[in-house]
Amino acid sequence: MLKQQFGPVPLPLEVLREYAMIKSATSESVTVIISLYNYEKFILEALQSVSEQTHQTLDLIVVDDASTDEGSTLAANWLDVNHKRFRRACIIRHPRNLGLSAARNTAFELAQTKYVFVLDADNCLYPTAIAKLSRALESSAASVAYSQIEFFGRERGFGFASEWDPDLFRVGNYVDAMALVRRSAWARVGGYAPLDLGWEDYDLWLKFIEHGMHGIFLPEILCRYRVHGQSMLRTVTDLHDQRVRAQLTFLHPWLDL
Repeated sequence: MLKQQFGPVPLPLEVLREYAMIKSATSESVTVIISLYNYEKFILEALQSVSEQTHQTLDLIVVDDASTDEGSTLAANWLDVNHKRFRRACIIRHPRNLGLSAARNTAFELAQTKYVFVLDADNCLYPTAIAKLSRALESSAASVAYSQIEFFGRERGFGFASEWDPDLFRVGNYVDAMALVRRSAWARVGGYAPLDLGWEDYDLWLKFIEHGMHGIFLPEILCRYRVHGQSMLRTVTDLHDQRVRAQLTFLHPWLDL
């Protein structure tokens, strides 16, 4: 059984599915990680968007954070049919709910490739996303490559990503979690912090900046962010917003939130 360290106690991870080809990872291999929690309505669309990527050498890691619905079962059944699309693919389940940061950190720990793309189970990708982002990252010294995003679902529109600029991060986040990250950069900053109020991705980018790292922006719409009743765009209240700003300012005093 796989084990991942969370604090002082090793946490056993339940392996729901695991498939692997004989060939080892190459420099072109990319792992797509999907964090899943009670998104049975959306997980298959996310998985299908990964399967349809034009980038050929893909690994897939799905971490179910102790969902109470049938999302992990749907994902496992889908992988039984589609596992040959991937060099390596697995579906892992936490024995108890640990939060988004822990789910992503579990997946990063299990990844064997140089680059890791972060995808939540309610979002999806356009077919050329991984190919274009990996080419951008491979040809630069950046630690993360990201694109413009499209909102769909209850609201439609486009994101507000732009070129990486520490001064812009000082007053707020404008880079979504859907991005291609160097695994070594994630490890260097200690991964995602267990922030109980959210904005884990913003905190990660701030730690990148504090360690002298930067990102590269592709001004194309490659990723799709679903707006629905439980998405962050719909659930953040004024009180929550004030609390999370205070928490991040405490962790990163140079912010002006």
